[in-house]
This record gives sequence, structure tokens and C-alpha cells, in this order.
Amino acid sequence: MIRTPLRPLARILRARDRGENPDEIEAENRRLRHEKIQDRARRRAEGRLVVMAGCFLLAFGTVAARMGTLASSAAAEPQGQVLSAQIISQRADIIDRRGHVLATNLLTHSVYAHPHQMVDPVGTAQGLARIFPDLEVERLTRDFTGDRKFMWIKRKISPEQMQAVHDLGEPGLLFGPREMRIYPNGDIASHVLGGSGFGNEGVSSAEVIGIAGVEKAFDAWLRDPANEGAPLALSIDLTLQQAMEDVLSSGMNVMNAKGATGILMEVKTGEIVAMASLPDFDPNDRPRPLLTGEPSDSPLFNRAVQGQYELGSTFKIFPVAQALDLGLVNPASGINAAAPMRIGRFLINDFHNYGKELSVTDVIVKSSNVATVRIAQMIGPDRQKDFLEKLGLFAPTPIEMVEAPTGQPLVPTRWPAVTSATVSFGHGLAASPLHLAVAYATIANGGKRVTPTLIHGRQRPEGEQVLSPRAAAMSVDMLRQVVTRGTARQAEVPGYEVAGKTGTADKPRSSGGYYKNKVIATFASVFPASDPKYVLIVALDEPTAQIGNGQESRTAGYTAVPVAAELIRRVGPLLGLDPVTDENLPTIAARFEPRVEPVQGPEIKLVANQ
Repeated sequence: MIRTPLRPLARILRARDRGENPDEIEAENRRLRHEKIQDRARRRAEGRLVVMAGCFLLAFGTVAARMGTLASSAAAEPQGQVLSAQIISQRADIIDRRGHVLATNLLTHSVYAHPHQMVDPVGTAQGLARIFPDLEVERLTRDFTGDRKFMWIKRKISPEQMQAVHDLGEPGLLFGPREMRIYPNGDIASHVLGGSGFGNEGVSSAEVIGIAGVEKAFDAWLRDPANEGAPLALSIDLTLQQAMEDVLSSGMNVMNAKGATGILMEVKTGEIVAMASLPDFDPNDRPRPLLTGEPSDSPLFNRAVQGQYELGSTFKIFPVAQALDLGLVNPASGINAAAPMRIGRFLINDFHNYGKELSVTDVIVKSSNVATVRIAQMIGPDRQKDFLEKLGLFAPTPIEMVEAPTGQPLVPTRWPAVTSATVSFGHGLAASPLHLAVAYATIANGGKRVTPTLIHGRQRPEGEQVLSPRAAAMSVDMLRQVVTRGTARQAEVPGYEVAGKTGTADKPRSSGGYYKNKVIATFASVFPASDPKYVLIVALDEPTAQIGNGQESRTAGYTAVPVAAELIRRVGPLLGLDPVTDENLPTIAARFEPRVEPVQGPEIKLVANQ
């Protein structure tokens, strides 16, 4: 930049020639220079103000636009961002349908050691062994005097144990806060809840994760902060669950059974009100899985969901209901019951000789294998398979438990005539008691397919109509007569109109074949029969009942039926069911009696290959 001199020589000379003061020229030039400097400074300041104003305008415009977007959008709960170094420890409660707590969290502490900071390692090991008897002094001493810098002592301790460890006064023992999962009701509903354990853990917190049951099935939901700690409401009723477990436990002892299971389900909704498997366990101290023997030997084995059993004569209602639906028979139709019956090289016999002919109703009441097979032959293998599949007996149940997929029914790969025959009376196809409960609930629900669930109050689509309402109602009436005059007379609980079917099946060996003196005894029931509301399944593993005169019986009528009757007697009032009296007893048979006509002649001919 060229600077203008304050005292230019030419002007100074001209000023002197005119007699003017040359200093005024310098003063004038200085003033002009200062004005130019001020103008430049002002322009710079104005430019900066414009830039700053633009920045502020852009920032406030962005904020205003974002606020407008949020104001016009639907409300949503922000998801919490968790740093990788943090460990999620919060877990929602689990409650029953009445709000009783089944699982919750409790603040506790862990204790860990820094052996290199210990003053008295040997004395500390001895003190810890006194506080925690399951710890070994020798091993603790070896760890404390070795090269380890860190080791866990106990991952959860009680306040009393914490105080005892604190009283040791050892600076190398430290405590860390954490949450633990507790089950305040102990072993009640243990198989449903499953249990939990620690996942990622640090000295100041630990991640609680589900390891079985609904705890595992809903693990992500229970840990989701977006739920704001809302509890998971199960369909289980704690009071009914305890009643079921008490009755099953007593029944096991009286019947000398190895195990027992029970399922109480609402017919209309499929909600499971109570479900038990014995022996059970305390989820607060979940045992380790067995590595040897049969799976059912472990208390962790859920017989209701995972057990695969041939459920015997409880299956007989299925071919009868299907034949009624297809119009092949009616309750008064006569069926050839002459035994034994030969299919190929196999003979099919009955427990008793029922004569040459039985009505369809008496086929169920007296539980004839031969007559049931003849009805199945009318239906034909293809239609039989299709109906059983619609009842849900070919696939795992969709119950909300991680164990559900392991309950895959054992379905024959081939379906020749002999398989069709044996399956009709409950042999050759193995399914879980929950499968049986769903199938009976479908019949009791007017023939509409029922989906089992452990979640309370959830809306579900209506099930498929797999059986006509009329055929379903007649089937329930037949089951009612099994109780009033058939093999399940001990299930008659006054006022509750129990309908059901017994089933006694030889227990298969894991190596193949069947035990001679071991059975699975099952009673599948519906009540009240005139307006079915509940399905109850009771099954006993290897029961033996003393029936007097030193005699024993393993049949379901003497083992599973009395246990089920006691259970209905206990839970009926708790369910709020009004006992039915003779005056207000609406019989299903009366509603259909005018339409029932015996089927004669060629209408009941056997169609073996249909």
C-alpha cells in the first residue's frame, strides 16, 4: 500500500509562496488519513455483525424447525443410550393375573478380593470359610498367596454376610453393589418362571439375564428401558398355582408316583391359569442340569411342556368327534366291538370283553380300543392325520417359553393302517400334556382352535373352526358320561359337572420297547360340562394305587382321576364357579336328543383305505 506523505514537498513550497502555514497541510492530511482508517474499521465491524447475525438466524431457525417437527409428530419414548462400559442391571417385575409379585429385584452386594493388597491372607481365608461354609480354606489360601491380582469370592451375599466379611477388617476384601433377581414364592411356578443369572458383570454392577422359562422368553422385554419398568403380567393365578402344586404333591406321595404334572386352562382365551411339573426346584437356587440318566430325572425337566408321552385312551375322543362332525356316526350308532381285532399281523384287544356291539357313546364311556379303531377306519388315515394336525398335535405348542420347541411331538413318519389304528387310542404318537390340553380346549370351545398362552389380557385372533359346534357339544356330553357312569366316576365333584377321559399308557423305555409295570396315567377333563370354561389335565408318571385287599392298580381311573377330583374340589370355589344343582342342570344330551337317530346297516361299514 502506498502511503500519502503528511508533508508533501510540492504543497509545502506552494504554501510558502502564498504565505500560508505549512503545518496546516500536515494536520489536514493527518485528519483525512484517520477518517480512512475509521471507515475501514467500521466496514469490518459491520461485516462481522452481519456474519454473526446470519449465524444466530441459522441456529435459531434450526431449533425452531426441530421444535415444530417434534410438536407435529406422535409422542414417543426416547431410548436410553448405554455406554459400552456400562452394564444394564434394571429388570422389570413379573406378576400374576391379580398383581401378586412372582419375580422382582433386590439390591445386594458382591464380595471380591485383591490378594496383593491383603495383610493376612491365611487368616482371611480361614475367616471367609467360616462365613461361607461352601468355600475351602486350602483353595482360598492357595489363591490368596499366589500371583492373582483379582478374584471373586461371592457374587451375591446377604446383609449379615456382608457385615461378617466387613468385621474381618481385611483391606484386600472389597464390596460391589448389584441387583439380584429374587422369587419371593420359592418353588411355586418355578418351571413357568424358569430362573435368571448374571450375564456381563463388573465389580460395581451386574447384568441380570433370563436363563429359562418366561424369564428367558421375555428377556429383552424385561430389560427394555422403554417399558418404564412396567411389570410383565402372566395368566398364572398364584393362589390356584399353589393349590395345584399342593394337590399334585400329595397325589404323588399317595400314588407312589415318580412325577406329576397339571395344567388348568381357560377354554375361551387359552390362558393358562396354573401349570405345574413335579418334582420342581427353587429358582432362587436353580440346580445344575443332570449330565447322565433320563431328562425326566432332573427337577428342571418341565413335564407339562417338554414331556413326550403316549397319552393313551384320552385320544379316543378325537376320532369319535371327527366321525360325528363328518356325519359318519351319531351318539347312538352301533359299532362292532368284537375282540380281538386283527390288522395285518397285529392283534388289537380290549381291557374287558364289551360284547359284539357298542354305541358310539359307550365306545367312549367303556373305552373300547377295538370299537375306536373301527371308527378311525371309517374316517381313513388321510382325514385322521389332517384333523389331528389341526388340533395342534403335530407341532410344538406356541407357548411363551423357551422350552416349547423341545416339546415337538413324536409323529410317525409313515401312516399305515396299523399306525392309524394305534394312534386312534393313544399309542404310536407321543405329545405333551399341554398338547392334550389344547386339543380338549378346542373341543370344549365349540370346535374353535385354542392357542395356549401365559400372558394375561392380550387380544388374540379367533381360532380356526376345526370341528362343528354340534359335534363338539356331543363330544363333551360323551365325556360327561365317562364321569357319571364310566371309567372316571371318582372324578364326580358335586356341583361342577366334570367331563373327561382317562388314559393309561405303557411307559416306553429309552432303549426301545415298553416297561411291563410302568405307565403314564392321565385324566383330561372339562368343567362345567354344560358351559365349558376350564380344561384340566392331570398326569402321573409311574403311579401305583392301593385299592384294598393288598391289590394294586396303575390305571388312570384309580390314580390320576382321584387327584384331579381333589384339585377341582379345591380350585372350583377359587375360580368363582357357582355349583350346578339338579334343578338348574342343563344337559347337552337333551339339546341334541331329538336329532339323534341310530345309524343302521351300510352307514357304519368300515372303509379301511378311505
